Amino acid sequence: MRKIRLGLLALALGLALGLALPLLGLAAPVDDAVAELQRDWEVIRYQTPAADRIKRFELLAEKAHQVSSTYAGRSEPLVWEGIVVSSLAGEKGGLGALGLVKQAKTLYEQAIAIDGQVLDGSAYGSLGVLYYKVPGWPIAFGSKAKAEEMLKKALAINPAGIDPNFFYGEFLIENDRQAEGVAFLERALQAPPRPTRQIADTGRREEIRTLLARVKGQ
Repeated sequence: MRKIRLGLLALALGLALGLALPLLGLAAPVDDAVAELQRDWEVIRYQTPAADRIKRFELLAEKAHQVSSTYAGRSEPLVWEGIVVSSLAGEKGGLGALGLVKQAKTLYEQAIAIDGQVLDGSAYGSLGVLYYKVPGWPIAFGSKAKAEEMLKKALAINPAGIDPNFFYGEFLIENDRQAEGVAFLERALQAPPRPTRQIADTGRREEIRTLLARVKGQ
């Protein structure tokens, strides 16, 4: 009986400590690893010359895979591995990137199967982007209907976020729904700043303003 009580006490302490760590500002190792991937991605995406991005993203993709392998069963590393692989595909472009976008799709789907709510629904939003950026059958898996479904799921989870509003706004504009798209882009500009994402927020806002200027200038 004493062993059982001690076991229950240890479990209770473990649960209490797990709840207390975020309150104390102490991140778990997986959170630190994901935050590092996030920072590296932002620097490459928004502060690295275009000529150097492919090599940098290739190295980061290897690092991201190590993290997702180390923390198997956690969805956050899978989301970020997918984002890195998607970004690498975007830099490479053309038919040579199809293998990468298929790999990214699988990573997002694996993350959603574990927990699609994490990182403010980023897996849904990123998967939606893939669906409207890649060609449809028989070349690839592109689908406007699936894209809108995924993007709306991301918005439902994070309705005020800069990324889901930007992604959905861009999707609408690319599908000749300019008035709707502009409304979502303007909403994205009003999104609250993310304290740990200054580089990404600055870069995203520049992309939004550029797209708005293009649409309004037509």
